[in-house]
Amino acid sequence: MANTYTGTVDISTTQVGITNLVTTAYDKYVEFALRSQPLFRQAATKRPVDVSHAGASVRFQKYVDLAVATTPLTENEDRDSVALANTTYVDVTLNEYGNSVLTTDKLVFESLSDVDPAIANIIAYNQVDTLDRLVRSVLVGGTNVIRSDGDAVSTQALNLLTTGDDFSSAHVRYTVAKLRGNNALPLANGLYGCYIHPDVSHDLRAESGAAGWRSPHEYSGASDIWGGVLGVYEGAFFIESPRTLIGADGASSKNVHRTLIMGQQALAEAVGYEPQVVVGPVTDKLMRFRPVGWKALIGWARYREESLYRIETTSTITA
Repeated sequence: MANTYTGTVDISTTQVGITNLVTTAYDKYVEFALRSQPLFRQAATKRPVDVSHAGASVRFQKYVDLAVATTPLTENEDRDSVALANTTYVDVTLNEYGNSVLTTDKLVFESLSDVDPAIANIIAYNQVDTLDRLVRSVLVGGTNVIRSDGDAVSTQALNLLTTGDDFSSAHVRYTVAKLRGNNALPLANGLYGCYIHPDVSHDLRAESGAAGWRSPHEYSGASDIWGGVLGVYEGAFFIESPRTLIGADGASSKNVHRTLIMGQQALAEAVGYEPQVVVGPVTDKLMRFRPVGWKALIGWARYREESLYRIETTSTITA
């Protein structure tokens, strides 16, 4: 007589498995989604110094310098006085932002993993992620913009950008020269800050030959080449991030990158109350629902347009 086996699966009507005891094992440690590091809010180097009172907006004012006085004084005549020009100003409107999650007692009790720390982490990241996107939208609206035309500096229309209109050293040199000409103060250590997408960085680091990125790094030390980083170049330090804006608004919906180069006080920030995580009260009749969220009363505006440039290009490795 043949053996009858008891295993993990049903082979036939006579050879059955104890399938109820064979289950999927779960790792109770649940990973978070891959995240990029928020970075744009650090560009807000202009903040209120002495606010008169709480309000719906904050007005930042700037004096206007007198015209230069190049005419020699006459020995026996008094120089006529001149009037100061009115101040210029930038208003920053304060808005409330926030998000929340409402968990149930049943979820906490029945979940195989402890969800409370995960929810707190997700809420905190949602806060910085949201605020960073808000800041980026203000920065990319700047009025100083150049584009690429076959790697050269151009002012061609945005909807004409196409394959080959990539980022190059010429764009960095031009922009840094314009910022210096505008008397824009460097962002740090005598350098302007450049926020650049890794795909755009790829194109810059691939440059070779005269006035290109690669040759000086080959001869002066190849550490940046080995590390695959831009480092400091042509008067700017580079921060690579996938958070820079990409829009499908080139020729035939070609993706266009927005690279930002800036100095100090390009962006102003006003805060009613700082962004904060809030654990709300349990107010339902059976005390089963627990709220946690974040809130902020905050606003931004471009303060010195002359300290901010946007470079719009395509990339060889962006579809």
